[in-house]
Amino acid sequence: MSRQTSETSIHVELCLDGNGATSVDTGIGFFDHMLETLCKHAMFDATIKAEGDLHVDAHHLVEDVGIVLGKCIDEALGERVGIARFGYAIVPMDDALLLVSVDMGGRSFFAWDVEVWAQSVGSFDVGLAEEFFRALCNNARMNLHVKKLAGKNAHHIIEAAFKALAIAIRCAVSISGCATSIPSTKGVL
Repeated sequence: MSRQTSETSIHVELCLDGNGATSVDTGIGFFDHMLETLCKHAMFDATIKAEGDLHVDAHHLVEDVGIVLGKCIDEALGERVGIARFGYAIVPMDDALLLVSVDMGGRSFFAWDVEVWAQSVGSFDVGLAEEFFRALCNNARMNLHVKKLAGKNAHHIIEAAFKALAIAIRCAVSISGCATSIPSTKGVL
């Protein structure tokens, strides 16, 4: 899937049933590392190529990558037949401890309870992590809660959040015991 605007050019190829193989190039080193981490721990194969107006700042590019990656996940899940639907993870990384919970039930809701004291990790504005998660959530049509339980180091906090998201999504999109039904008492998602 691709997205072309006057600010960015984003191209994402995604396979949910992969082994974590990635090729990522956004021009933002720490963000590339986080996307590679997300795909590795979600077991998604992905190619992500993004260019944008980094001379302004990274906001447009980071948000647009979240949009396109979310749309890819939504499209790959189709009618969401047979998936487990729910997933969660509590992930430590040194001083940081993050909880992420997802419902891939087709309705977007986003909660971010992550306080980070630093302004940046390398050239990456830490506030953009929230923007990426929000864009991903809304476009994948998932309910997503992210909560910091402990931590002070910005790098550790953000990386633990990406890893926890990956594990939660991997659980939620996995095939459940009943691969022919929609995981809802309503019969539709």
